Amino acid sequence: MISIEFLLTSLVVVLIPGTGVLYTVATGLFIGKRASLFAAFGCTLGIVPALLASAFGLAAIFHTSALAFQVVKYVGAVYLLYLAWQMWRSSGPLAINNNKSTRNQKDIIIKGFLINILNPKLSIFFLAFLPQFIPSTVDSVLVSMMVLGLVFMLMTFAVFIAYGFLSGSFSAFVVKSKRASSAMQRVFATSFAALGLKLAFSERV
Repeated sequence: MISIEFLLTSLVVVLIPGTGVLYTVATGLFIGKRASLFAAFGCTLGIVPALLASAFGLAAIFHTSALAFQVVKYVGAVYLLYLAWQMWRSSGPLAINNNKSTRNQKDIIIKGFLINILNPKLSIFFLAFLPQFIPSTVDSVLVSMMVLGLVFMLMTFAVFIAYGFLSGSFSAFVVKSKRASSAMQRVFATSFAALGLKLAFSERV
């Protein structure tokens, strides 16, 4: 059921840096490898609503309803700009923080979840992407979409962990250097702001 073409195409899509990758990398840099694991989990969890919406055809609403698409899109853009503002202040949730409490872990997961769930293009992407790899002979298209979606999620989680752990390797350097920390925070803040503006002014796919 799962073709090599699907796996390769999915890997390329997952490897392309986006808001989820940016968030996971930033978390690994400013908080550490352990925290990046929760960031990766949150971003991956945020795929679930988009997958369910696509599987049950709800993503078509975003494609046909300009109002629904615009509302979700602007909310997502505002959230990204909010994260950028918090990071720029150098005291936001992604600032250097050694607190490993359960509450902090939940906050990291929730932020990652919101980053993906507030992107309406993700649902439309699944609606356009997954059906291409479903054979016409399958008994249940719904089951096939769910299986492909779960495989995509597992690949996303694995790649994001790799990104997070790699960035976490440089965490000690960032923590020790206030100048490096400040510069990196501003770079990530600018990147989040740029992605937020890109989402706000983007058209439907």
